[in-house]
Amino acid sequence: MDCPNNHGKMELKRLVKEVTFRGRLVKYRPEHFVCHSCGLVADDWKLAANNQKALSDAYRRTVGLLSSEEIVEGRKKLGWNQEQLAKAASVGIASIKRWEGGLIQTKSMDAILRRVLTGKETLKDIYTGNRGGISLQRIKLVLGEFGKALGKKILRSSDKGVLYAGKYLFYADMIAFRELGQSVTGASYAAMPHGPQLDNYRELVESIQAADESEAEPLTEQEKRIIRRIAKTFPNDQSIYRAVHKEEVFKNKKPGEHILYTDAERLLEM
Repeated sequence: MDCPNNHGKMELKRLVKEVTFRGRLVKYRPEHFVCHSCGLVADDWKLAANNQKALSDAYRRTVGLLSSEEIVEGRKKLGWNQEQLAKAASVGIASIKRWEGGLIQTKSMDAILRRVLTGKETLKDIYTGNRGGISLQRIKLVLGEFGKALGKKILRSSDKGVLYAGKYLFYADMIAFRELGQSVTGASYAAMPHGPQLDNYRELVESIQAADESEAEPLTEQEKRIIRRIAKTFPNDQSIYRAVHKEEVFKNKKPGEHILYTDAERLLEM
């Protein structure tokens, strides 16, 4: 590249930079064209793209996410192409291409990628949000937390109680998985005529009511904040009912079809 100040050819140099990116201080090594006379620094389109990827990968390493190179290397160790990795992770191939190209994945998707690339991902993880099984004690604990936030009893055995409680649980589990990499209760969900619902909820109501929440793993402050945020967003049954019916992850499912935790990335109302 020629210097625009007519100083001749610019030299390609690798620099060390420290910048604030997404609220974190990140150190990375971009390449730039540098003028030996005036010190002007410039990029062409290819360098700019490579430097953005370098910054993204440096950020990912800083916060503990897989870098684009690590995703590619992990995939190749398994002998997979991008389509095979996409199928194993239950995402579109476009997502794999974006992550390998430098787009930063969420914590929940990073957890899935790690489990897939190490051979530990199973359908159970996709259905239970990386918890490996449902906890009735935690369900009761979460519904009690919603009750405190909403100022009313959530766990009711009536038809309407079943209908709405399941939707609050749905958002709590899906949002926790999306933001924290793990669901709150380990419950699985299906698309039912009246919206997303906990699998076999009607059969589980008595068992949930009888569960001893003191035996449950305590809710973390992050999980409690998610519950309070959902309660603030949907302060009554009608608001959460309307919201779930707008979600494409529900509308695009056949009746009875499972809503996978990987669908949490596409929630729009929360």
